[in-house]
Amino acid sequence: MKGARGIDNPAFVPSSPDTPRRSSASPSQVEVSHAPTEDAQPPKPPEPPPPPPAEPESLAPSQFKEGPFGWGRFTPRSLRPCNTPAGFLLHYCVLAVTQGTCLARNSTSCAPSRSLLSNYLYVFILGQLLLGVGGTPLYTLGTAFIDESVPTHKASLYIGIGYSMSLLGPAIGYVLGGQLLNIYIDFAIGQSIDVTKDDPRWLGAWWIGFLVSWLFAWSLIIPFSCFPKHLPGTAKVQAEKTSQTHQCKRSSLSRVDQNFGQNIKDFPVALKNLMRNTVFICLILSTSSEALITTGFATFLPKFIENQFGLTSSFAATIGGAVLIPGAALGQILGGAIVSRYKMTCKYAMKFALVTSGVALVLTFLLICAKCENEPFAGVSESYNGTGDLGNLTAPCNANCNCLRSYYYPLCGRDGVQYFSPCFAGCLNYVSNSKPKRYYNCSCIEKKAEITSTESVSFEAKAGKCETHCTNLPVFLGMFFVTVIFTFMAGTPITVSILRCVDQRQRSLALGTQFMLLRLLGTIPGPIIFGATIDSTCTLWDINECGIKGACWVYDNIKMAHMLVAISVTCKIITIFFNGLAVFLYKPPPPGTEVSFQNQNADVTAVSIEQALNKGVNDG
Repeated sequence: MKGARGIDNPAFVPSSPDTPRRSSASPSQVEVSHAPTEDAQPPKPPEPPPPPPAEPESLAPSQFKEGPFGWGRFTPRSLRPCNTPAGFLLHYCVLAVTQGTCLARNSTSCAPSRSLLSNYLYVFILGQLLLGVGGTPLYTLGTAFIDESVPTHKASLYIGIGYSMSLLGPAIGYVLGGQLLNIYIDFAIGQSIDVTKDDPRWLGAWWIGFLVSWLFAWSLIIPFSCFPKHLPGTAKVQAEKTSQTHQCKRSSLSRVDQNFGQNIKDFPVALKNLMRNTVFICLILSTSSEALITTGFATFLPKFIENQFGLTSSFAATIGGAVLIPGAALGQILGGAIVSRYKMTCKYAMKFALVTSGVALVLTFLLICAKCENEPFAGVSESYNGTGDLGNLTAPCNANCNCLRSYYYPLCGRDGVQYFSPCFAGCLNYVSNSKPKRYYNCSCIEKKAEITSTESVSFEAKAGKCETHCTNLPVFLGMFFVTVIFTFMAGTPITVSILRCVDQRQRSLALGTQFMLLRLLGTIPGPIIFGATIDSTCTLWDINECGIKGACWVYDNIKMAHMLVAISVTCKIITIFFNGLAVFLYKPPPPGTEVSFQNQNADVTAVSIEQALNKGVNDG
């Protein structure tokens, strides 16, 4: 018997061309022990005779190197329950949750200057690069490892659970990161410094989040290093699987020698072969279009809720996360569970994703019904008691106040109109010990003649935005929650379809390619496109003391809602188009052909897929 060599999880792995093909193997034939086994037949001469059809004993050991949980000879019996697909999934989920980002505040200065710390920008860029290099293998090699270790119909459920846990990381990081910003960046002077959290010079301790995440992530290296190359029972699981690889006549591996895949020079050939898989390309474009929407909404959903429904930024972020994160996680799990429950093949999984995307498209159209009109804003959408011009915050009632456009402190008058600041409202006095602050003697606020109470007349405005009269918030949140569920229900089936439609040896390479293009075409341009679209709906910009345009204070709500829905509908139409095209182009193996994981490796290494099909069923 030849020396055993296990299958690695990377993109492609060589296999022996003299490995006999077979349609299936019984569990007893693929059972693997830790010690080398001897063939039942006596030793044969070294000359290469034609491979007999019935000698499967040496096949499983040469393909799967199953092992215990531990390091080398240290394999405690107490840790054996961890050496299962469920145990790996648990570690997968914990590491996925660990991967989450913190926010910091910066101050501006009119004088041009170059900070001595500006070169540290490249340190952060390097850090982000390392995060990508270190984090991607979890979703490429880890996902392929799960798919290899469990039966076909269970893989979708495991992957759905794992991907849903990855959504909790940013949510936890967002909450904890916000709390860390309440701590001053320098512990040594944090207690005695005169700068408060309301001061623009305040810098939060953003670095603590990175330090804690780094320590926690590195602590997971220890349990992850205990897993063997293959979990016990992998050979039996793979022997029962059938090939669902897309049969493309143009797809072939040019260099078909035994050592193909061990040299970096083979990478372009393997990548070219992967790029010729039209179904795989369609699925990547589909997920990229969907990622553009999800990342855009994940970034700007709090701002949308804040402006549409007149809420504070913190509360808008809270309810936005409370809807988006659970909806996305539930959608991932449901999608994986349904595919697993009905044991969907590759084509049916793609059809299921197509249906869920269609439902999400209809629900996205309906979101336009939950929009809200802007509340009256003096100088922007409402005049100052019939004086002044729209688009100009200065009016006769505040012309002599010398108000600063850079100081935005919204005020709600008793007339139901919002003002940019107490100064622009013409207020001369306020009560400092009231919460919120109450202002009186405001020259720009219309006096209501019907108010007779002396105490009520003296307080003409209060700090904060005016309460919205729009009651569509519950409707929007409910519709958005259902839309998110159906949107993410397609995620797991698409991932499973990618794993099935490509050659088994290229699963990890396929996932890595997907993640790269997903970011280039989806997650990177998504926030940029959404941000530019939202900025185009701005009606009042912040102009600081330096005369530089900064953030937007007031948006056109109707225009914002229409444009965001238009982007979402466009991207979802693209998603549905490529999903449907993938279903149309997909060609499964010939009916009745069952090719195990091991056999397929040998076949594709020896000949191209086109040649293998031409040989007919006898080769399978």
